[in-house]
Amino acid sequence: MKWEKKALKYPMLFAALLCSACNVSVTDANDSAPQETAPTNAAQAQGQDPHAFQIVEESASNPISQNKILQAQVALDRRGFSPAVLDGKDGMSFKAALRGFQAARDLPVTGALDAKTGAALLEGDARPATWLVRIPDGFARGPFFDIPRGLNEQASLPALTYRNLLEKLAERFHTTPEALMALNPPGTKVAAGATVRVPAIDNQPVAQIEGDDRGWGETLASLAVAKTQPQADHIVVDKSEGLLKAYDADNRLIAQFPVTTGSQHDPLPLGEWTIKGVSRNPDFHYNPDLFWDASSTDKKAMLRPGPNGPVGVVWIDLSKDHYGIHGTPEPQMIGRTQSHGCIRLTNWDAARLAQMVKSGVKAKFQA
Repeated sequence: MKWEKKALKYPMLFAALLCSACNVSVTDANDSAPQETAPTNAAQAQGQDPHAFQIVEESASNPISQNKILQAQVALDRRGFSPAVLDGKDGMSFKAALRGFQAARDLPVTGALDAKTGAALLEGDARPATWLVRIPDGFARGPFFDIPRGLNEQASLPALTYRNLLEKLAERFHTTPEALMALNPPGTKVAAGATVRVPAIDNQPVAQIEGDDRGWGETLASLAVAKTQPQADHIVVDKSEGLLKAYDADNRLIAQFPVTTGSQHDPLPLGEWTIKGVSRNPDFHYNPDLFWDASSTDKKAMLRPGPNGPVGVVWIDLSKDHYGIHGTPEPQMIGRTQSHGCIRLTNWDAARLAQMVKSGVKAKFQA
């Protein structure tokens, strides 16, 4: 299969590198190790930052906040062992996250929320599963767009933003609109100044990043992802487990994320590869000739960045031609659907991974 290559002008050094569903611009502009930035405590949020939610109530006495699975999911997410969507359900992704955390802590690897695992998870931070927050005016402002299904139609939009405030709120707190609705009473208003119950995910400040002309600091804050993350020496994508694991230079497991890995038509390329670059808030260059399932009426188009773009908020390019690791507009489908050969994560997990890797990091894909 043939692939296009394009170049964009300074200040970013781009190479348009494609996978069978992932044609994006790739840059090393922000590839240096993240600088230290102190996180903002959610309870001390001020009205200046549109992503700073003020906690209205964080009492663990609320029955919903006593949901032990949701509490454990929040703790796992905070420690870098993602259960994907925070929904309070004891599913496959939750068990896999527990196994990863247990392995990293030298605990018996059972995938069960036993007493030792629970104590280790909540060590030093026994927060409730949820809290009530007030939606900041700036966060509610949008813009929001209806996202059409066709990529040619999507190309007409100025950005592939969230569809509505509920969807934006869900990704900010690492969950789905459906899970948020289940956490709140019927008729709960989702609007500027309204109070809603959400998973207990901290605020993160808008990161100051040198050369950031794509608003990556703003994106990190909007997804509640800290700029400063432990640095990965190498990563492993395991097809059978449906997991991406990050290791440090001493081969210690430091993070784990559930992923979608290829399909029968576009299988995961097994082998050892290298990360070539990271493109944050990338454009997407659509060429229907390169897509086996494209409509015969589709035309070439360039789609603007956004969380609802085909590759979400980030593209991590690999030395395997046309393959990469990226986000998704459908976080609830991670591990439950197929991809066009690339490795998909939720937007918040992809953003976190992007802060952990840089050019030269090795990536092993195994069955």
